[in-house]
Amino acid sequence: MLSQFLPLYNYNMGVVLIGVFALVCVALVVMLVSFMNGGKKKK
Repeated sequence: MLSQFLPLYNYNMGVVLIGVFALVCVALVVMLVSFMNGGKKKK
């Protein structure tokens, strides 16, 4: 019974996790760019 629902559940959760992972990656890139710009301005 569970094995029939696992593919759909995993697919839906996979899409959500990919979206969250993309948001986290974008946030990390923005933080790195802000730190680099901040370092250049301080120097």
